[in-house]
Amino acid sequence: MALNIVWIAFFVIAFVIALCKFIFLNDTDIFKTLVDGMFDSAKSSVVDVAFPLTGAMVFFLGLMNIAEKAGAINWLARILNPFLKRLFPEVPEKHPAMGQMVMNFSANMLGLDNAATPFGLKAMEGLQSINPEKEKASNAQIMFLVLHTSGLTLIPLTIISYRLAAGSKEAASIFIPLVLATICTTLASIFVVGFKQKLKWDKVMFGWIGSMLLLVALMLYWVQGMAPEQREVFSKITGNLLLLIIVVTIILGAVWKKVNVFDAFIEGAKGGFDVIIKIIPYLVGMLVAIRVFRDSGALGYMVEGITWLLMQTGVNTDFTSALPVAIMKPFSGSGARGLMLDAMQVHGPDSFVGKLASTFQGSADTTFYIIALYFGSVGIKKVRYAIWAGMLADIIGVIMAIIIGYIFFH
Repeated sequence: MALNIVWIAFFVIAFVIALCKFIFLNDTDIFKTLVDGMFDSAKSSVVDVAFPLTGAMVFFLGLMNIAEKAGAINWLARILNPFLKRLFPEVPEKHPAMGQMVMNFSANMLGLDNAATPFGLKAMEGLQSINPEKEKASNAQIMFLVLHTSGLTLIPLTIISYRLAAGSKEAASIFIPLVLATICTTLASIFVVGFKQKLKWDKVMFGWIGSMLLLVALMLYWVQGMAPEQREVFSKITGNLLLLIIVVTIILGAVWKKVNVFDAFIEGAKGGFDVIIKIIPYLVGMLVAIRVFRDSGALGYMVEGITWLLMQTGVNTDFTSALPVAIMKPFSGSGARGLMLDAMQVHGPDSFVGKLASTFQGSADTTFYIIALYFGSVGIKKVRYAIWAGMLADIIGVIMAIIIGYIFFH
């Protein structure tokens, strides 16, 4: 119901704004702009999103099947079971979905979006297999999805690459702030959903969270001590190297376990096309609605309204030029990326706005897109509290990103 209301609201709000622009501002091109955007977005949803995703989906689902047959997924689940069984009490111990979720989180942390999506869809499928109400999201599915939308990233490869392309002399300067911001969003996700689901908060839960924070703090301290050039090299190499090591380790592990590796790969890869066919309608529907909403100017009015309200309170509003990225990110990753690039072009990649826009882009994920994609892939129609929980965590993450941005960049 919530997703249904949001989807309808995108079109209705866009139409009302367009009508007002036509009547009061004599904007005779607004309806053409919206219609052209609808067709363009419908096309790009398939050509630029679904088709390019197919290759990654096929490869990583094939790799996932190799890992399952070699026992790697169960091995991961056993190691993390004390923590995960508290986050996902509905999931049986040693269930493959535990390991699949870990693979998804790992790819996200490395900043490798293309690898994270196939792992995430596979994990959602695993959670759906134990969901007693097939059209209604389970607690475990909501926890997984909201954690995924928090976009936990420890090595922001993509953001740094965009900053380098924009001519930044301090491309890796956002490394520490971005990681801190995304950790805040992830912790907000755990606490928001955890309290809603009345999870067991014991010393094991806090011990694991504390240990992960300590590990991250040590890594950040180590990276902070590097020269800027070293940080850029570290960011560029580490994520890709780790992913390659994971791929090779899974293959060699399967050989050691005497798995017919290529046959296992083909068996898993075949499912990639089925997943893509399932998600295309959800992709087209959500991305077209977001495009119409954005082209109507609604996003700009939201930013202007927030800026005006903040000015009345006397709060420093230097950050509001980067705010469109934060507002767009829950709806569209490509839209937010375009706004980030625009902010860097207008204000400069190494300006306060340019750095904060980069931090916003990497400190959360596309909540509505992921909800439509992941729940749609397994036929979930009742998303329950997934939207407001994800959005609340995003808002907390944005506030923390602004505070962190002022501390580091202002």
